[in-house]
Amino acid sequence: MRYARSVKATDGAVELDDSVSYMIRFSNNEITVSKVFRETTTSVYLAFGERRGVGSISVPSVGEVGKLIKGLASTIKLAAPSDIYAPLPRGPFKYEAKLLRRGGRTPPEALVEWVSEAISGAQSAGAKRVAGSLILRRGRRILYTTGGVRAEATSERIELSVRAFLDGESSGQFSTATASREEFAPRKVGETAGEIASMARNPVSGEAGVYDAILGPMVFANILEEVGEAASAYSVLTGLSFLTDKLNEQVSSRILTLIDDPTIETAYGSEPFDDEGLPTRRKAIIESGILKTYLHNSATAKKFNVESTANAGWINPAPFNLVVEGGSATLNSLLSRVDRGILVTNDWYLRYRNIRTGDFSTLPRDGLFLVKNGSIEAALKDLRISDNILRMLANLEDMTADKYWIKWWEVETPVKAPYALIRSVNFTKSTF
Repeated sequence: MRYARSVKATDGAVELDDSVSYMIRFSNNEITVSKVFRETTTSVYLAFGERRGVGSISVPSVGEVGKLIKGLASTIKLAAPSDIYAPLPRGPFKYEAKLLRRGGRTPPEALVEWVSEAISGAQSAGAKRVAGSLILRRGRRILYTTGGVRAEATSERIELSVRAFLDGESSGQFSTATASREEFAPRKVGETAGEIASMARNPVSGEAGVYDAILGPMVFANILEEVGEAASAYSVLTGLSFLTDKLNEQVSSRILTLIDDPTIETAYGSEPFDDEGLPTRRKAIIESGILKTYLHNSATAKKFNVESTANAGWINPAPFNLVVEGGSATLNSLLSRVDRGILVTNDWYLRYRNIRTGDFSTLPRDGLFLVKNGSIEAALKDLRISDNILRMLANLEDMTADKYWIKWWEVETPVKAPYALIRSVNFTKSTF
């Protein structure tokens, strides 16, 4: 902060993220890699009136941070000014105590036991080979700002991804993420992956066409993470959102309510304060199908003439945890309502053909199943979902009451997602 004042910045913020991560990778039913990572990142925000910028450094040295700030200041002064100036919020603020100190100190040897539970769960469901990764992260986050914020939070978080195999083409995957050892259930994650793999034996090439689809939590979480990103005011301002000009309009069927909730003590992505030091709070992005808000920091809030939603991101506001509300069905009751459809349990490589309209495609991965007259008839392969996110949300008919926390390579923001029944989804052939 002394360096920030020395360069005559009108606003400055410095955030230190210090963490130790324990990672175990496993394959062929045994642990193959065990590593410990110590990471320290210092991030800096500077504003000179309407000119602002950010930078970061991973060298834990005050002198190196000083060089970063001086170089950043010189660069910012050469940049074109924004059309607004929004000062950082004036603190200090009061934060929820339960969010300031989250999680305990799990002994590293517990990770070996958890991996064993996950592998055992998958094998009990019929899997022959099991692979995946388990990461436990202990972190400390410190934020100082020229607005008078002096805040510190610590946490312990766990994420697990399990992939189960019968053979080269029959596989299943499931994941979870939490900040609570009590809620962490590695055996159940393994069982779910193993059950999908067991069902996916002898897949046949699927036919392109329009099908009613049941999207599993892994897939629906991927779609909803895109919705969360599109709800960022920065995405709207930069022309990278399919939610542009849709505030207070219906963007989904009325069954969907999508909440950003950073205040859940046991949730992986929860935080007591955002990057500007504002206390975080729960808010509805979509409520009964209506887009209720974009996600804001101070600058985007001033641009839209609203209050910040405490989702900074100094430049790009973002959600913390996405929670789906609505739906009272079971998976079996969703299946019973499908005469001709496809159950998709996982996907990867979601890419846009037109991000402004929401036209996208993604590759189903692992268990993919043909559903006829309410029953799973066969395992499928070689299909791609090629559709439009807004159209799919409009065709969302029902969801399960059970929801699952999903976070993995393709879903970086934790999402509590259900199984979802969506009518008339377009599937094309996947060719290489």
